[in-house]
Amino acid sequence: MKINIAIDGPSAAGKSTIADLLAKKFHLTHLDTGAMYRCCAFAADQQGISLTDEAALSELVKHLDIRFDDNKQVYIGDKNVSVEIRNNDISMAASKVSAFAGVRKALVAMQQEIAEEKGYILDGRDIGTVVLPDADVKIYMVASVEARAKRRFNEYVQKGISADYDTICQDIVQRDYQDTHRKESPLKQAEDAIAVDTSNLTIDEVVEKISMIITDTCG
Repeated sequence: MKINIAIDGPSAAGKSTIADLLAKKFHLTHLDTGAMYRCCAFAADQQGISLTDEAALSELVKHLDIRFDDNKQVYIGDKNVSVEIRNNDISMAASKVSAFAGVRKALVAMQQEIAEEKGYILDGRDIGTVVLPDADVKIYMVASVEARAKRRFNEYVQKGISADYDTICQDIVQRDYQDTHRKESPLKQAEDAIAVDTSNLTIDEVVEKISMIITDTCG
């Protein structure tokens, strides 16, 4: 199917999981844009670059070799960073680096170039508003803080990552504020996006609901 789908929403709304399943169902390629910002934050941490140094971060991202393999593993160069970029500290750091115009400009350009030929599903926070404003389908996934914290806690436990539910709750609230109040491409619902509240839905129910939207929109 030669279409592009944009899925936006706050942290831990389940965007990547749903995008993966929809990509398989509709034979699309899933581009996890959030992982790209996490890679930038991880690389900055490894190189001792301050998260407040916009110039250094903007230069760093220009030279990052970010790759995804067929098994959804994430690489920086030859290093598999799939686990390292998913911890809570990197999640918060990613929100900070994503606020800088230079970082966003470089990564958005990469994302737009990749999706130019269509056949992609991208998830993030500004896909429908900035990265793919002409996407064929735009979804805005939302969920309560409690539902999102529970999902992220369970995700960390399953991956063997140390986690505390209350801390995750607090971090999600903080990240929501950072993402919606940043100057560059703040998180917001595109005017032509369809909101889907996943708070009380199972993964299968979310996939089914969005699948119906895609089918109704694109046939």
